[in-house]
Amino acid sequence: MASLLHDRDRDRLSFSANEVTGAIGDSITVLPLVVALAVVTEVSLPHVLVAFGLFQVVWGVVYGLPVSVEPMKALAALGVAGALSYAELALSGLLLGVVLLVIGRSGTLALLEEWIGEPVVRGVQLAVGLVLFETAVGLAVGDPTVAAAGVAVAVLAVAVGYGHASALAVLAVGVGAAVWTAGLPAPTLPGLPPLPALADGVTRGAAEGMVAQLAMTIGNAALATSLLFADRFDAEVSADDLSTSMGAMNLLAVPIGGIPMCHGCDGVAGKHAFGARTGGANVYLGAGYLLAAPFATASLLAAFPLALLGALLAVVSLSLAGSVRQSSNLALSVAIGLAALVVNLGVAFLLGVVVHLALERFGGGRADA
Repeated sequence: MASLLHDRDRDRLSFSANEVTGAIGDSITVLPLVVALAVVTEVSLPHVLVAFGLFQVVWGVVYGLPVSVEPMKALAALGVAGALSYAELALSGLLLGVVLLVIGRSGTLALLEEWIGEPVVRGVQLAVGLVLFETAVGLAVGDPTVAAAGVAVAVLAVAVGYGHASALAVLAVGVGAAVWTAGLPAPTLPGLPPLPALADGVTRGAAEGMVAQLAMTIGNAALATSLLFADRFDAEVSADDLSTSMGAMNLLAVPIGGIPMCHGCDGVAGKHAFGARTGGANVYLGAGYLLAAPFATASLLAAFPLALLGALLAVVSLSLAGSVRQSSNLALSVAIGLAALVVNLGVAFLLGVVVHLALERFGGGRADA
């Protein structure tokens, strides 16, 4: 991973005001999902925040760039929807860690990209968005008035020009409501990490989730992020390096209570949009997560309004599903998304790969040609 420590003419770490605001850009994609996971599953939010905090700092220093550290969204969405247990999430993170480490070190990412194809990745993103939206509706119907208030907050954020932060605005309202109900908790050290029974995670559902997640990770977290660094920061960070660091991160984070994590391009784009230009944004954000961890108590999570959580997930789901508009084969991507609802995400992904390869071979070139 020597190429990660590349030399550049500008500062690797800056701690200007832009880096502070830039840090918000990554939290937009992280906090809504991790709070949702902690509310509806056995995931420990303090330990998750510690893991995110540590690796925000680590990769900010290593890359010298505002690299993102996000949940693996396909697995997170399935966890929120109740399709994956904590044991399945943890085992999936460890196994994907090994796979990504091998892919990155062997330089085989480009080969996998040819097999999977961009329309398939977009289809998986749509499927994840639809799964989250279905879960959101189920939570919102419990108290439509509270859910509507959450949607109104998101709409207001869009109206005043902060559409990218609409989910974060809804989350802030939810945390405020929880503090109002339960009171501000006394800080408590996270303690020893939870120990899920990994043997219970050996299931067909976990395998299908990992397959779908691998497609998103390769397309959205490795290849797309590498291109984004070149376009927005004029920096060379190879997709194989990103795969390597994601593999190492998961192998280290899951044992300390973290969840499967990746370097999503949307987090990098968010940091750039909010002003971040160096790894200083990561240091700020990592410190923020670490300071927040002692206050993320069970009583505070229990007081979080579930209907508002539904509104929060609806905002996140629409953002994820909206990426399908960029597909080079919209029909195929939409078909994969719908098939995931009818069958499941793993089967929809595999069918999408088969159709994509058939179009590539017998359709006279690329599927978008």
